[in-house]
Amino acid sequence: MAARIAIASDHAAVALKATLAAWLREQGHDVLDLGPDTDVSVDYPDYGFALGDRIAEGGADFGIALCGSGIGISIAVNRNPAARCALVSEPLSAALARRHNDANVIALGARLTGEDMAKACVQAFLDTDYEGGRHQARVAKLSHLAKEPA
Repeated sequence: MAARIAIASDHAAVALKATLAAWLREQGHDVLDLGPDTDVSVDYPDYGFALGDRIAEGGADFGIALCGSGIGISIAVNRNPAARCALVSEPLSAALARRHNDANVIALGARLTGEDMAKACVQAFLDTDYEGGRHQARVAKLSHLAKEPA
């Protein structure tokens, strides 16, 4: 099923972003590239915040966040309570992020993950449905700030 996918990176992941965006479009997905367009140094939080905002406002079903390690941009995306961004490095983690955590964004490190593995992670992420059930109460807590333990 085609999805609306927002994708953003920093300068270290521009090439991987372009590869993934083209691949996703070939599969029929509607891809919104939030930038950047060149490998000139940029600040990953700006692009992570933009991706989180796009998810929160309903402008995309899913997001893909990329930077050199995937760590920085995933932190930035997760500043938005509506975003649930999981840093993944292989398909099982990508699938579990969807199945158990209802992740709506995945992050990948361009310096750590090759193109084929990145595609495999994205495919697993998109092919997996959220399980709900026993996970729902936990996932609901992720959208609230400063929650007391149960």
